[in-house]
Amino acid sequence: MEKRSARDGTTLAVRRWPVDDASVAMLLVHGLGDHSGRYEHVGRFFSDRGLGVTAFDLRGHGQSAGRRAYVHRWSDYLDDVEDILSGLEAPIRVLYGHSLGGLIVTSYAASDRPQPDMLVASAPGLDDNLAPILHTLSKILGPVLPTVAVAAGIKGEQLTHDAEIAAAYDADPLVLKKTTLRLGYVALRAREETMRDLDRIRIPTLTIQGSADPIVPPSASALLEPHARRIVYEGFLHECHNEPEYTRVLGDIADWIEEQIQA
Repeated sequence: MEKRSARDGTTLAVRRWPVDDASVAMLLVHGLGDHSGRYEHVGRFFSDRGLGVTAFDLRGHGQSAGRRAYVHRWSDYLDDVEDILSGLEAPIRVLYGHSLGGLIVTSYAASDRPQPDMLVASAPGLDDNLAPILHTLSKILGPVLPTVAVAAGIKGEQLTHDAEIAAAYDADPLVLKKTTLRLGYVALRAREETMRDLDRIRIPTLTIQGSADPIVPPSASALLEPHARRIVYEGFLHECHNEPEYTRVLGDIADWIEEQIQA
């Protein structure tokens, strides 16, 4: 674990799984309420396949600084991604995000910022099945009561069929069970802008999702299909990388990356 300062001085917690002289470097971006410590097995898997991996806790999450589950501007997330991505020392760079992180990386790929060589979007948050009242409150009150926190309603049993991982999620003190209305407000606005700009994505893209995902409907990843290769895992829940068959999922991602390099 290391700490680095963002552009505005916010301290971000960064984890790395380095590989000597790696030709590919991957940046992982986690989801809402999550933190990079839950991706230890993911980092190890890809580093064993020869990819150098970096992950960080989003501002306001995990061991990074900032008000919990809060972001003032969506561009703060994109700034953090750009700065960490630009520091990856490898000829080929892959940006991989899950859920909220999937929305962040897709938004980034649709922007004018310096681009990675490949994009992997896992259950990208271009839609969600969270309680409609959360959307309503975020849209109406997000600008005027930005720091008010409301329950996100996400439970471990919605993420994976692995009961041990699900229980660990529910008990994890670093997992945030609430989100602020401001984060909801800016995320919904970013979602609309990103969906409008999907045709601006010019890099090879892979999107993955479980067919039984109760948090992000599979139709969300289908929105990327005209621009991406899409893999849907039958019966899998929200976190394909945490299902009992996660090595198949991560293997598919690593294989796809290698295919793009060889193409």
